Amino acid sequence: MARQKASRPETKTAAKKRSGAKAAARSSARKAVKAKARTAAPKKPARPRQRIAISHHREEDFKADGLRAYAKYRDLGIADATHGLAQAHVIRLQGPCDPAEVSKLHFHDVEFQMVYVLKGWVKTYMDGQGETLMKQGSAWTQPPKIKHMILDYSDDVELLEVILPAEFKTVELKA
Repeated sequence: MARQKASRPETKTAAKKRSGAKAAARSSARKAVKAKARTAAPKKPARPRQRIAISHHREEDFKADGLRAYAKYRDLGIADATHGLAQAHVIRLQGPCDPAEVSKLHFHDVEFQMVYVLKGWVKTYMDGQGETLMKQGSAWTQPPKIKHMILDYSDDVELLEVILPAEFKTVELKA
């Protein structure tokens, strides 16, 4: 029996050494996997350095060469300054509103879209939200690819719109 007592501590010590060795091996394996994941992950290309963009209000900067024929756009220089990361412009919807031309269900293939009403009002429809009247000072985001349309607007409406990325596709849907 004395022999068994003496061997128990040796067994425990050996077991501790084995479990310590296993833990060290697991830790080393985890570190190796993490290191491999860091080196194997494709690196994002560095974005070009952004520039400062300053835009002052000038009536002649409103152009009718945007997405919609019933709107004039004032580009704020954000697309150029961010190398296409984002776009920002002021939109003037030309009144009076013609629902036959304006109220077309569509979506934009974007990562982010935010609109702020600078002046006037606009009535919108967004899938899952329904109709909403946005007045001066109202703001909203439109999740990527959300179906939406303009239903009506005041003759003096001006909107600030920020979109990521600057270049995107608009898809018009059948009513």
